[in-house]
Amino acid sequence: MTDTAVPAPKPTARYSALVLAMLLLVYTFNFLDRQILGILVQPIKSELGLSDTQLGLLGGTAFAILYSTLAIPLALIADRTSRSWVITISLAVWSLFTALCGMATSFGQMFLFRLGVGVGEAGGVAPSYALIADYFPPERRARALGIYSMGIPIGLAAGTLLGAFIATYIDWRAAFIAVGVAGLLIAPVFRLVVKEPVRAVAPVGRAPVSAVFAILAKKPSFWLMAFAASMSSLAGYGLAFWVPSLLMRSYGFDLPSTSLYFASLLLVGGASGVFLGGVLADRLGGDRGNYAKLPAYAWLITGPLFIAGFLSPSPYIAWFFLIIPNALNILWLGPLTTAVQHLVPPHMRATASASFLLINNLIGLGVGSFAIGALSDALKVSFGEDALRYSAVAVACFYVLATILAFLAVKPLRRDWVDEPAA
Repeated sequence: MTDTAVPAPKPTARYSALVLAMLLLVYTFNFLDRQILGILVQPIKSELGLSDTQLGLLGGTAFAILYSTLAIPLALIADRTSRSWVITISLAVWSLFTALCGMATSFGQMFLFRLGVGVGEAGGVAPSYALIADYFPPERRARALGIYSMGIPIGLAAGTLLGAFIATYIDWRAAFIAVGVAGLLIAPVFRLVVKEPVRAVAPVGRAPVSAVFAILAKKPSFWLMAFAASMSSLAGYGLAFWVPSLLMRSYGFDLPSTSLYFASLLLVGGASGVFLGGVLADRLGGDRGNYAKLPAYAWLITGPLFIAGFLSPSPYIAWFFLIIPNALNILWLGPLTTAVQHLVPPHMRATASASFLLINNLIGLGVGSFAIGALSDALKVSFGEDALRYSAVAVACFYVLATILAFLAVKPLRRDWVDEPAA
């Protein structure tokens, strides 16, 4: 699974941009395949007879169990062999299981297929971070990671729009099958275009995982940033999954209206926020602490605005409250993922990123959507269809914890930073 037969092309600026574009495309499918379940909650719930708690398990926990735990071994394989091959195979696996979700006839089958999606996506993100770190110099890295992370709002919006469109005019099963087949077709194209770069450090991939853990465990900034991101992701992933249902239940939207409303929030807010985070981190990166300080200020504003939006009596007023936190919510991606890259030597980057993602995803993905769904079921007796609205308000409070942890990471990050080795 190495690239010894084909020499890596010289990483010119044009080729680096092409690699970034391909990684962005794959990351878009990563989140498209996750979000499509969120927009299809209502028709799936009706046909399979599921509760909000079960849907919450499908939306996060089923996906997160293997997605989180397999990320580290797959990142180790990527560090020791070929990141581009690992990403290619991962894309093919998660796309196959996404297509299989369209054939599920019970909660148990859907749960198993979502586990499979998690297995595939476990090998996509950390190797991509490491590839970007190799193709882009430190002064442009946060911006490149910010552009890559735009796959999140683009994928979420695409999943929302495509899922609603196909479900409206065909059915929800066809939506899963269509996006799964599309991912399978892209996988070989990605492998042909993206080659493994020549690595600058001699013992590439030889460091055992225990060595990476030993370095990270001694760095307070790693733990503070990982748990700060986890608190944000707990709220963010949960809300991304449940807001479409909230719009239908509390505001009476139909499926097409919900998809347009929610997709506009994701594209306008999310894309601008994640790109802005990367640009600001590169410009303010002279002070390493700013890589944690920027997300802290963003999260400080995010929680209150989300709560104001969810409690608004009108969906039109809610849109103006929600657009800003949809940007600030994911501004952290460029700064914090860049900072994690600089806590270890270059040949340990994919494994370090996977360690960060393990914590983030176990808590964020594993708990977020399930917590909102279970709380919604518990509150249904008191609040009826608005139970989901108040569950979302409660979970948005986790941004307060994210803010505190990020501010605490500022000073240790300055000490823990590992400078780029000389070429």
